[in-house]
Amino acid sequence: MRRNITKNILRGTLLVGLLTTGCKKILDENPRSTFTPEYFKTEQGVTGGLTYLYYHLRNIYGQAYYYNSGVTGTDEATWGQSADGNFKDYDYTSVSNLQSNTFPSSIPWGEAFPAINTASGVIENGTAAGVSAPLLAEARFFRAFDYFLLVQTYGGVPLDLGSGLLKFNINPIRTSKRNTVPEVYTKAIFPDLLQAINDLPATGRVVGGVTKTAARLYLAKAYLTYAWWLQNPKNIPTYPVTNRTDPNGHDATWYFQAAYDLATAAINDPGPFALQPTYYDVNVGSNDRNSEIVLYADHTQTSEKYNGSSLTFGSGGAPDNFASWMLTWNYPNIRTTENLVLREADQHLGRPWVRMAPPIEVFKNTFADKTNDSRYDGTFTTVYRGNWPKGGSTSKTVANANGLPVSPGDAVLTFLNDDNNAVTYAASNGNVGAGVLPNRSDWVVNPSGISRIMYPGIWKLGPYRTDNGTGLGQPNAGSTRPFPIAKFSELYFIAAEAAIKGANTTAGKSARDLINVIRARAGKWRFDNNGNKVKTEDDSQAMLAATPATIDLNYLLAERSREYYGEGGRWYDLIRTQTWSDIAATYTICGPTFGDHNPQKFTRTIQPFHYLRPIPQSTIDSFDMTPAEKAAYQNPGY
Repeated sequence: MRRNITKNILRGTLLVGLLTTGCKKILDENPRSTFTPEYFKTEQGVTGGLTYLYYHLRNIYGQAYYYNSGVTGTDEATWGQSADGNFKDYDYTSVSNLQSNTFPSSIPWGEAFPAINTASGVIENGTAAGVSAPLLAEARFFRAFDYFLLVQTYGGVPLDLGSGLLKFNINPIRTSKRNTVPEVYTKAIFPDLLQAINDLPATGRVVGGVTKTAARLYLAKAYLTYAWWLQNPKNIPTYPVTNRTDPNGHDATWYFQAAYDLATAAINDPGPFALQPTYYDVNVGSNDRNSEIVLYADHTQTSEKYNGSSLTFGSGGAPDNFASWMLTWNYPNIRTTENLVLREADQHLGRPWVRMAPPIEVFKNTFADKTNDSRYDGTFTTVYRGNWPKGGSTSKTVANANGLPVSPGDAVLTFLNDDNNAVTYAASNGNVGAGVLPNRSDWVVNPSGISRIMYPGIWKLGPYRTDNGTGLGQPNAGSTRPFPIAKFSELYFIAAEAAIKGANTTAGKSARDLINVIRARAGKWRFDNNGNKVKTEDDSQAMLAATPATIDLNYLLAERSREYYGEGGRWYDLIRTQTWSDIAATYTICGPTFGDHNPQKFTRTIQPFHYLRPIPQSTIDSFDMTPAEKAAYQNPGY
C-alpha cells in the first residue's frame, strides 16, 4: 500500500500547481497563515522566514520515506520484510513499479518549493528592513540548496513560481514551465552560492547555522554534479530536452577543476570545522553536533515545541526523525522463556520497522575489512545484549543458545564478522531461527545468512537520549538526535572525485592523498562499539598500506559507502556518476521469514529514464493546462 501524505507547514503562497497546502504552521510563537512582502520587510519577518528554512530540513532529512528513496534500490539496501509499496517500488526488481504517485518521490518537490519561495521573499524584501548581508546569505544558501536537490532529483524545474524569475510569488496560478538543467544551475544555484560564500560568516549565526564552509561544500558538489551532467559518459537522457552545453561557455573539465579548487580551499580554510579523531566520535550520540557536521536537521529532547514532534511517541511521519527505524529488524523476537532484548531508546536498538534491509554484499564486500577499519563497528549493531531487567524481569540469568545461561548485558545474538561453516541453524530459536556454535551462549548468524527480516541494525543513526534513567526510555518516539545532512569529510571525497575526473591537483592532495586522510582516521579506534569496551588501537598504517596505488571511481564510490553508509545519499552518488546500473544491478539476500538463511540473487532492471524521478502526479493533475502540456511536463517513462 502506498502512502499519500499532505504536509501541513507554513509556506509562502506560490504556484498552486506546484503544491497545495492545508493549515500551516511554523516553529515560532506566532504562526502565520502566509508570508507576505510586508512581513519580510521587518526584522521579525526575516528571522521568521529563516527559521522556517531551517525547520523545513526536518521534513526531508530523517523523514523515513525520503530516506528510503535515497538508499533502497542501491547497493546499500533493498526492501525489508515489512515493506509496503513505498519501499518495494524503489527496488527495481519484480516487485517494483515506481509511479508518479508513489509517495517518496514527491517529497523533495513538495518540501523544496515552499522553502524556495520563502527564501526568495527574504532576499527580495529583506533589504527594506536593513537586513545584513549575512542574513540574506542564509536565504540564498537555502534557495540554492533546495534547487540543487530538485535538479538532481527531477532534472530541470521551474525558476518562475508565478511572479517572474526567482521572484517571491503571492498570487496562486495554475500553469508552469520547467527550466532546463543548465538554467537551474547557472541562473539559480551557482549565483546564490557564490554570493553566500562571500557573505556568510565562518561560524554560524546560531548553533547549526549555515556557514561559509557549508556554502563552499555545496557549490563544490554542485560544480562536480554539473560537470558530470555536461560530460554525460553513459548517454543518460535529460529533461526538459536541451543541449549539454553551458551558458557560461565552460566545459566539464572547467567545472571538475572548479570543484577540486573549491573543495580544497574549504579544507585549507575550515573555520570551526574539522574531522573528528575517530569514526566512532563522528557518530556516537553523546557527541552529536560535533565539528565534523556542517549541516544537520536538528531536534531536541527538551521541548516538543522545538523538537517539532512528540517526545514520547513517533507518528511515522515528518517532522519526526524516524529514518533509523527502517533499517532496524525486529530484535525483540529474540526470546527463550522470556524476551531477552527489549525495545529500548538506545543507540544499538530503537524502534524496529523492518522496511529496508542491507544485502549480503554490504557485509562481504563493502565492509570486507572488519579488523582494521573501524567503520563497520561504527555503522552497525552486530551484537544484541540482554536488557530484560529494564522491563521489570527479576531473572538473574536465562538459558539461551545451547541451553547455556546469559546474564543482563551479555551477548544474546551476534552477527558474525565472517562465515563460519560450523554454524548450525536451529529449527527454532524463539521465533528467529538463528544458528549455534559449540560452547557459545549467544545465537549467531553468518554474513551469508542475512535476510530481509534479520540483519545488523544501523547503529550510527540509532536513538540517543539522556533521560532514559534506568529503564527503557521512549523507544517508540522519533529520535531526538540531529540528522546529519553534510559533513566536513565530504570535501575530501568531492576533491578526490574531481581529481579522478582530471582536475589538476596540488601537492599532498591527490585523490589517493585525500582518501588516505579518511582511511587513516578509519583505522583509529577509541572504543569497540559492539564489544562494549574501550579499545585504544591505531590501525591507520594497515589501512594506508591497503589503499590501491591508483584510486579509480569504483574504489572511491566504495569508500564513500563505507564512510556514509545508510545516511540517505547513496542514490544521488550513483546517479551523479552514472554508475547506478553498474554497481547496484544485482544483490544477494535471504528470504523474508525467520529461519530462512538461504541466499538468493536478485536482478534489478534499471533503465536510463530511471535516473530521474517522476514529477508528482498530484502536481500535474492540479495544473490548468491542456492534456498535451501536462503530458509534456512529466519526465519521460512515467
